Amino acid sequence: MKPSSLFFLFLLVYADVLIAQTSLKPDALQQYRTGRELEAQNRLPEANRYYNEAVRICMSEIDQKIATADSYTVFTWALQRLKNYRDVISWGERGLALYPNDYRLNEIMGEAYFYLDDYEKSLASMQRFVNNAPRNNDRFSTAYFFIGEIYRIEEKYQRADIAYSVAVRLEPNIALWWYRLGLAREAFREYAPAQEAYRQALHINPSYTEATEAIARIRRRLNSQG
Repeated sequence: MKPSSLFFLFLLVYADVLIAQTSLKPDALQQYRTGRELEAQNRLPEANRYYNEAVRICMSEIDQKIATADSYTVFTWALQRLKNYRDVISWGERGLALYPNDYRLNEIMGEAYFYLDDYEKSLASMQRFVNNAPRNNDRFSTAYFFIGEIYRIEEKYQRADIAYSVAVRLEPNIALWWYRLGLAREAFREYAPAQEAYRQALHINPSYTEATEAIARIRRRLNSQG
């Protein structure tokens, strides 16, 4: 066999080895996605095993000093699904210290702060995300929903209306979001728009008891006034 042929054969074998090594490398994002799929099927114990494996892989990457911005992002996503909100904040801060422009960390930290009842920091994180993320990012609707939640809890109903309205415009098929929009409008005594939001919630989920009761409540109120 000619030397050139031997060299070509060596390259083929070496390429196969590299491909094999790549395919065997643990993938935290895939573990996380599998967990999400299982959670959507209400198989939470199984999902949590995949989330924990994603955490383990990301921690290993950090320990080996080979972590990327994606490592910190998937790490915090998995911690969030495990409801380890304080760890989300801690590792999110470390990630932002290394990758200050990673808007994904701002969004997930905003959620964690919300669940820890720190609405001021949650709002600040969500606003940083909204200001810096690409316009086509698929988490925009979620961010605006959380912003609406904060404003509704703080009884800033007009601002809540605006935020919820953006959320349902971006993602119109979530009944809960329409229902919360109805609550904000009803609290601000915008009864007709509130009814419309409740009807949208019922259109998506006809068995949404709270929306049905809200429509009946508004009708009683309007009838008593008129």
